[in-house]
Amino acid sequence: MSSKPHVIVIGGGSTGCGIARDLAMRGVEVTLVEQGNLTHGTTGRMHGLLHSGGRYAVADQASAKECMIENRILRDIASHCVEETGGLFVKRPEDSEEYFQKKLEGCKECDIPVEVLSAEEARKEEPYLAKDIDKAIRVPDGAVDPFRLCVANAASAEEHGARIETHAPVVDVLKEGDEVVGVEVEHESGPGKRVHREPGTREEIRGDYVVNATGAWAGQIGEMAGLEKEIEVRPGKGVMTIMNTRQVDTVVNRCKPKGDADIVVPHETTCILGTTDVEVDDPEDYPEEQWEVDLMIDTLKELVPIIEEARTIRSFWGVRPLYEPPGTGTSDSTDITRDFFLLDHSDRDSVENFTSIVGGKFTTYRMMGEDISDHVCDKLGVDAECRTDEVPLPGSEDFSVLRDYMDEFGIRSPIGRRSAQRLGSRTDEVLDYDGPNPVVCECEAVTRAEVQDGIEGSGSDLNAVRLRTRASMGNCQGAFCCHRMAAELYDEYDEETAYDAWDELYQERWKGERHAMWGRQLSQAALKYSLHGTTMNRDKDAATTDTVISDFTAFDTGVGASPSDGTAETAATDGGRRGGD
Repeated sequence: MSSKPHVIVIGGGSTGCGIARDLAMRGVEVTLVEQGNLTHGTTGRMHGLLHSGGRYAVADQASAKECMIENRILRDIASHCVEETGGLFVKRPEDSEEYFQKKLEGCKECDIPVEVLSAEEARKEEPYLAKDIDKAIRVPDGAVDPFRLCVANAASAEEHGARIETHAPVVDVLKEGDEVVGVEVEHESGPGKRVHREPGTREEIRGDYVVNATGAWAGQIGEMAGLEKEIEVRPGKGVMTIMNTRQVDTVVNRCKPKGDADIVVPHETTCILGTTDVEVDDPEDYPEEQWEVDLMIDTLKELVPIIEEARTIRSFWGVRPLYEPPGTGTSDSTDITRDFFLLDHSDRDSVENFTSIVGGKFTTYRMMGEDISDHVCDKLGVDAECRTDEVPLPGSEDFSVLRDYMDEFGIRSPIGRRSAQRLGSRTDEVLDYDGPNPVVCECEAVTRAEVQDGIEGSGSDLNAVRLRTRASMGNCQGAFCCHRMAAELYDEYDEETAYDAWDELYQERWKGERHAMWGRQLSQAALKYSLHGTTMNRDKDAATTDTVISDFTAFDTGVGASPSDGTAETAATDGGRRGGD
């Protein structure tokens, strides 16, 4: 029995993983539980901007200053997750000169390095900017991979003794009197790595303290704990649209007051357009509307006209966990502060051993983790300092070795370079693979060694492997690699498990593609269907297995037809699996 205090963290997004890492590094026993994959919520549905603070420099300077501080820290401790793209705030002729000057002065007041560029200088950096722009402000924005960063935090927490349980939604908050003593979770396939077709179990996890880091879901956990006062999170949905290539290599912001469709973020092999801000009641159930996708293209082409000609490969929606302190009375969600709040439910609701953290931004996740870890350690009598601002994450310990790894493994090719950039200081560990190491995903240049490393950490969950490696996230959206990823499961998992994982990956990819069905992307989707839906029978359409049927009624009805000799025929509706009914 451990003598360490035990803290349960609910939520496997950036904040929850950051808290788990911080507490584990201070010597606290930690269990993190997450309802889906890591990054299931807001963290996995954002545009990947590493804020300089420039977006908040006029209206929310406290948040802007926090962003710039954390921007500098993350470039050091998470270098393998960050691309130092730089950023531009671009002014068009119709945009306010007064606001441009306010933005410039606000950045200076918040210690954000800035430089004013003429239209010619800005277009020299980004040739596809509109020819009629006026000027721009350069700021130190960046692009960050939220999946890689979140997994790295979870991996670091595990290295320091934490237990990480994904696909384990909380179904109850356990209380004894006015004290929270733990949570009950429902494991989708038993504790540990997720494995398809394994039976699910329930588990009561007891601890000395519980932290609610569920973002937009914080109110639901608060209800389970029987809080007197509602946790008033105001979820705001925003759409992001992904283009097939990088139209820009710098983060491009529209220099104007708050509004929709005002940012283009280069991300890996793509660009992400964002975003909208529409309040919703439920963070899991809200309309995904085509007008939002159209708005991204129609508005942002004013900054980068080539976007109108580019191929859109998918769209997705995220929900911001905005928190408005009681009595504020803000009617427009875009006016709500992006600051974060720590709610001690002992003081607020007379419920002991329970704290929620709400609001905030992805860029400040580490700072949020430090604040709540200080709070929890003070409650538990733990005397230990935060070190997450100076200890690199796994993969970023010594990023200077990247060049050495490329030489050692002979990876001067684009594929090898991409692998090393993703893996950072883990390159040696992962790519020193015993056996052939072919490319599994050409679009993102992901090799077998990386996929197998992902499977080792994720079980049979190919969507979790996707988040770790980016396999299936490129131009073809898995058309040429989903089946290859499933095949990599066969060393350890049986056929039915691999098929289930394969089907689940298809559905996750399709979820975002269905909002981009026009032009060349419609042709791409048709090709994908031809490859998988028909050739591999992944749509599970009826097809005979023994003899060719001359009567083509089967293709019309979707059921087995009778051949001309009148004998019965059995249809295969198992998606090509052997031994089906």
